[in-house]
Amino acid sequence: MINLIIADDEPLVQAGIKSMINWDAYGINIIGTAPNGALAWEMIQENAPEIVITDIKMPVMSGLELARKCYEENRTFPVFIILTSYEEFQFVKEALDYQVIAYLVKLELTPETLTATLERAIAKVSELKAASHTDKSRDHGIFLIKEHFFTRLVLNLFESEQQFLFQAENLNISFDYAAYACSYVTIDDHRLSNMTSDKQITLYTNSLQVTREIISKYITCHVLSLDTKHFCILFFLNDAHAADYRSVIQKALEQTSSMLFNYYNINLFATVGSLVTTPMQIAASYQDAKQITSQLEADTPFLFFEDFSGDTPLKNVFNMSLFKEDIRKAYAEFDEKALYDIFTSIIDLFKNQSTHYVQALDAAGNILYLSLSLLNGGEQIVSEIFSDRNNGYRSLYELTNVEQILEWLTVFRDGLCESFASHNKDYKHHIVVNVKKYIGEHIEEKLMLNKVAEVFSISPNYLSVLFSKYNDMGFTDYINQTKVNAAIRMMEEGNHKVYEISDLLGFESAFYFSRVFKKVTGYSPRDYMNKNV
Repeated sequence: MINLIIADDEPLVQAGIKSMINWDAYGINIIGTAPNGALAWEMIQENAPEIVITDIKMPVMSGLELARKCYEENRTFPVFIILTSYEEFQFVKEALDYQVIAYLVKLELTPETLTATLERAIAKVSELKAASHTDKSRDHGIFLIKEHFFTRLVLNLFESEQQFLFQAENLNISFDYAAYACSYVTIDDHRLSNMTSDKQITLYTNSLQVTREIISKYITCHVLSLDTKHFCILFFLNDAHAADYRSVIQKALEQTSSMLFNYYNINLFATVGSLVTTPMQIAASYQDAKQITSQLEADTPFLFFEDFSGDTPLKNVFNMSLFKEDIRKAYAEFDEKALYDIFTSIIDLFKNQSTHYVQALDAAGNILYLSLSLLNGGEQIVSEIFSDRNNGYRSLYELTNVEQILEWLTVFRDGLCESFASHNKDYKHHIVVNVKKYIGEHIEEKLMLNKVAEVFSISPNYLSVLFSKYNDMGFTDYINQTKVNAAIRMMEEGNHKVYEISDLLGFESAFYFSRVFKKVTGYSPRDYMNKNV
């Protein structure tokens, strides 16, 4: 149903409009009436109707002012139908400025004119809802891609600095800062163990939102979700902040902690890693922050890595970098055998180390987070594996000894391998389809295997193998064929010379273009053009 409000200072007009047509037949529910624009505004804020029929002149706030207020607040809804007793052009013009769908004269209002206008309004509502859904889906997709990017950054999962720079540029993420630092944050609330999963997620999500809003007032940052008890803050420091980074970060954390305690009655504990000067060192700052988490106490909720001397033994973090390349590759390629071997190696490391609970939990947490963040559909895959447990995959943080963690990892390993095996063929085919689409959309560029592989975060060799297996020609041959097809279309249009086509399609020279063209078609570009004149 579409919700609608009628705003008019004449009760008879309200009643007349309500009785003029069969509203149910159009899927419209009249949720209320208002005698002036001010009350109508309150109803809009409270009920979010899709359509408002309003008189243009009313006490307190006119219909035109009401439409302008919604327009200035960038509201998608409601769609406005304006009623008036006056046929004055200035009213019509201003109403159109606020994207009002229709302007009707009261004295000329009939069931037929109202019905025709409603049909236009309903069509506009459908159009706006479709556009809004598309925008939200696109925005959410971009958000997830950026989160995956920052995940790779803090866990040092980029293959090279070149790959990092390429993806940062594509996502329009700036790293033009003097220095960086990473904080590992823990939410401490004794109520968490008694909360349902939904309530835990709500509390965690709200905490992240408050943190983003407060920290960003002091310093540029990115808040990266880890699990329902932890998150990471990447601080981007300009010259002024870098010179006094401790006091700036300390103040921001203190203000955030105070706000979270006042709003949600939770305590915040945070460690801050070493100050670094390049983005590729952010992973080291993150590891530093995690190393000192066990040193946090109630009276020292914030600690900086630089406060610990080199002689202090800090061995609370599992060194995930030992498995970095293997994990990245297995996840990128959905390789169940490689995944099984990695998990088994990690499990074997802890089998005879029953006292290393903190390190085992850190290892399991890292792998969990990688799976949620880097796998396509990771949340759904992991949730299904642990669907028989009360708190799902979050049950990891309820475990109290190494044996329980290893059992959890074993279940996780076997579940992921089963998922990889069942999705592998479709996934690989899907990569090839998307790569072909990317080539088609960037046909004017110089498309190299390494560059395209970077876009999809897989190795060049793996992309080459996939393309040969799931396509009727190899990667290079497909690009050449696609570029030649585009060249033929340009030739048929007759607007370009051979060297111009070569430039437009990203060939390094007209000579090379001619060689490729002849290899694909059997003709030189000029012979082909003459042949088809």
